[in-house]
Amino acid sequence: MRRLAAFTASFALGIYLAQYLLPQNCLLPLAAGCFAAACGALLLPGIWRRRVLLMGTGLAFALGWNWLYVRQVQEPLLALSDSEGPASMTLLEYAVPTDYGAKVTVRLEGYPLGKVAYYGGEDLLDLLPGQTVEAMVRFQDSRRLREEELTTFTAKGVFLLAYQRGDEAVYGEGSAGSPRWWPAHAARAMQERIDALFSGDAGGFLKAILTGDRSGLSEGAASDLSEAGLSHILAVSGMHFGYLMLLLSLLGPQRRRLMAAAGVPVLVFYALLTGASPSVVRACVMLLFVLAAPLFRRESDPPTTMFAALFCILLANPFAAASISLQLSFGAVAGLLWLSPRVQGLLLGDRPRGRVYSFLAASLSATVGALVFTVPLCAVYFGSVVLISPVSNLLCLPAASGVFLLGLAAVLLSFLWLPLGAVLGFVPALLAKYTLWMAGTLASIPHHAVYLTNPYVKYWLGFVYLLFAAACLLRPKARRTYALAAGLSAVTLAATVWLGAPHYTRNGLDAYALDVGQGQSVLLSSGGQFALVDCGSRNSWYDAGGIAADHLATMGCGTLDYLILTHYDYDHVSGVVTLLARQRVGTVLLPRTTEGSDMRFRIELAARSHGAAVEYVEEETAYPLGESSLTVYPPVGEGEQRGLAVLCTRGSFDLLVTGDMDMAGERALIAAYDLPDVEALVAGHHGSRSSTSEELLEAVRPETALISVGDNSYGHPAEETMIRLDKAGAEICRTDLQGTIHLSVN
Repeated sequence: MRRLAAFTASFALGIYLAQYLLPQNCLLPLAAGCFAAACGALLLPGIWRRRVLLMGTGLAFALGWNWLYVRQVQEPLLALSDSEGPASMTLLEYAVPTDYGAKVTVRLEGYPLGKVAYYGGEDLLDLLPGQTVEAMVRFQDSRRLREEELTTFTAKGVFLLAYQRGDEAVYGEGSAGSPRWWPAHAARAMQERIDALFSGDAGGFLKAILTGDRSGLSEGAASDLSEAGLSHILAVSGMHFGYLMLLLSLLGPQRRRLMAAAGVPVLVFYALLTGASPSVVRACVMLLFVLAAPLFRRESDPPTTMFAALFCILLANPFAAASISLQLSFGAVAGLLWLSPRVQGLLLGDRPRGRVYSFLAASLSATVGALVFTVPLCAVYFGSVVLISPVSNLLCLPAASGVFLLGLAAVLLSFLWLPLGAVLGFVPALLAKYTLWMAGTLASIPHHAVYLTNPYVKYWLGFVYLLFAAACLLRPKARRTYALAAGLSAVTLAATVWLGAPHYTRNGLDAYALDVGQGQSVLLSSGGQFALVDCGSRNSWYDAGGIAADHLATMGCGTLDYLILTHYDYDHVSGVVTLLARQRVGTVLLPRTTEGSDMRFRIELAARSHGAAVEYVEEETAYPLGESSLTVYPPVGEGEQRGLAVLCTRGSFDLLVTGDMDMAGERALIAAYDLPDVEALVAGHHGSRSSTSEELLEAVRPETALISVGDNSYGHPAEETMIRLDKAGAEICRTDLQGTIHLSVN
């Protein structure tokens, strides 16, 4: 089976070259050249002939396939971009709610290959997979959302976005009754049954681990699992399919044909039920090889099965090469196959060991193997390195296996008799609660993770990999060498954390306009105290709460003294619940306005549930902030943009934040309060033309203007605002151009 590994590995290499390095117009000539070189390998002697032929053919096929896929699948759909007209679509899944209605993945009539993400009304939530929709839509290229380049959609084979125009849409039955949609119906039935059996985060945990749907988890639970390095438990992958194989093994270890006959349809059905993500397909294909190998009188070869799975995924969609799920899944498996046995051998040595020690050694070696290739990916994609992962996996993976096996049994039995499922479900619910409690406990440990907001972490991480690589090359079987590398890693980590905090917090005042995309979050630090003015983003791919929490953790913040929300617009508060879940907050300061009452209630509820005090600012109020002070002004004027304004003062330095206050509000603020000349002004409403008036600029005369802005369709910052700031003599800094902006005052 190694021949298949050579071909599929070369195919995967070719796809990654085509996706990341090679231009599209060069792929076909390069494919022809690779195939010609492969044919030339027939002249080589012995084993090299076969190897070069397989590898060259695989590489040529990959380049040619990527070229053909783009030409026949992607480009026809992209030709519709920026056009508007009637469309007939077939739903490929159940719709999910959005802020403005619902969205669902569809197949466009006349385009049998490639998918479209359709955004329509809430009535989509009542439709079944296979039903049809006819509506007027506006098409948009999914590769770019305005100025941002994205791979979120293309990695899933979605090459076009369709936005419904108008309220009229016609729905048809289509193929909703076809067996093709049975897995989706089964997933929905399981989710509804889980909701009937379990409640709260335990129910959300069961729903995620059994069906891959994480929507039932609260922000706090999801944050704890992520911070403890346990999110992979919920990502349906090899672990879950391994549990299914364990159940299938009850058929008897000697009944291989029966196990294969039962296992193949079960695994395929479950893969479709859970959404067939890259990690799911990878696990399914690898286990299908394991089941099928004995039938063909072959031994299962792990490298072959891994590359065969990668081949299947990239053949279906070459753009899946950019999938984070795929990269993490295959990185973990590669480490488990290649590194874990070596680590386990190193830990066990040549002498007999007790069962407890052997179990711990096996668990630790599996965790280390899975982490060695995924840690750099997590650092790049998520900006963090979870140090507590080995401990959390050791403490929680056994419980997670019980949750899956017993939870699955409870759900299936509940279809026969609901009370029976409820009785059996007591144990998995208890195990789920234990896992969530343990995740929260581990996530609360100081320095359980380090974040790339500390600029030295990336250098430390590279140094650690060099240390262990040197240990492996110099004395691969000497435990003392690895112990020395581990000791040096710990010492340098302490130095990295120690150096990171002073980078952010110097004497005096440090002010940060955090880069949260189209939103606002201004972090203030002075004398060991911290305040955050707003925490939100309009861009869904920015986690404003996580970004702020990462910075606070890097700065060594134990308690965020003040969380100040100027108003309740989504792009100023979207990250608040996540922030409260990760960071202890002393006091939340809010405006008492009629706008955004639902969001205000949600924020107040979340704040009180996390032990934060809530105060409504209804008059000018001063708050101490270390060596600085805060003055918070209540809402003034009229209109929807009323909100708090915040003045931070350190000696002769003043920084003013006005939120989304419009010009009328600015004039009311100037008339009501004696504002000083300020050295820094956070431009109102992200640089909108309706804010940062000439009257405000004349009153406060800012030397520097900070514009918190990201990719948007509103025209922010407006040219008129930029002209006004330039005439006022203010130096302009923008988060969309410069990233997070740091001002430091001694």
